Amino acid sequence: MRSHALVAVGLALCAALFFTMTYVLNRSLVSGGGHWAWAVILRYLITLPLLALALPWRGGLGELPRELRRHPRAWLAWSSVGFVLFGIPLTWAAGSGPAWLVAGSFQTTVLAGPLLAALIYRDARRRLAWPTLAIGALIVAGVFALQWGHAHGRLSAGDWLAAGAVVLAAFAYPLGNRMLLLHLETSPQRVNALQRVFGMTLCSWPLWLLFAAAAWVAVGPPTWREALLAGGVALSSGVIATVLFFAATDRVRTQPTALAAVEAMQAAELLFTTVLGAALLGEAWPHGWAALGALAIVVGIALFGWISGREAAGDDAAMRALRGDRSA
Repeated sequence: MRSHALVAVGLALCAALFFTMTYVLNRSLVSGGGHWAWAVILRYLITLPLLALALPWRGGLGELPRELRRHPRAWLAWSSVGFVLFGIPLTWAAGSGPAWLVAGSFQTTVLAGPLLAALIYRDARRRLAWPTLAIGALIVAGVFALQWGHAHGRLSAGDWLAAGAVVLAAFAYPLGNRMLLLHLETSPQRVNALQRVFGMTLCSWPLWLLFAAAAWVAVGPPTWREALLAGGVALSSGVIATVLFFAATDRVRTQPTALAAVEAMQAAELLFTTVLGAALLGEAWPHGWAALGALAIVVGIALFGWISGREAAGDDAAMRALRGDRSA
């Protein structure tokens, strides 16, 4: 049991590192003169064939084609919310400041899931625990301090707009994923995690192709640098990190303490982003209010992981909700 827990935590830590590359590579692309639109469009266009290569190792397509044929509207709608409405504002915000600023603000997604649960579920998952709200308030306060410290106490309209874009992405991500998982609970077709991510990516393609045509007309074709960096995000976050995180949660799904530790590893994303941003992009380390905000976010996520892990262990429905928030 203990060895399983240690392996799971190690896998979750590796997943956090690969998820981190989203912020670092997006920031590198934008700060290097690339256009944010190509960063997000190419990410999802490239993710699909990469997932297709991974599918044979996880059961192939299985019953996914039948599920897509029977319920195309649900898949198209919630894939657009979970991937498109998530990806566009998050990548656009990459030009607002250091990678750690966007990464830290996006950690509000750990609060988004429980808040949305009160609206979308009609069973025991609907309840909203006060400890969760208290921890969420700590994380939100940390995000505000992070933004305040970066702006030296002078948040402009553009700063607020960028922060709002990241928070919108943080809520769109779990909303799309959880609503599709809720749909799958009533479907006779069985779809595993990788098949679901593949299906969502495929169903988001019509919008990505439309946006690609618009971007081609507006800013011209993507450069090789933009394609390379976007491909790095697709491989690291869309495939490697997702598979590692699912593997970690599967290993310890009935062990409350270990599951809490796995969930808490999300906090490492902010630390990894700060280190990689400083090492690879020459970004300044957070200091003053920004450093305090980063600390509050890390502590808040660790506490949230401990509570959510204890509540979800042994509860298949809760586990599916938690795992649904970390994909592609």
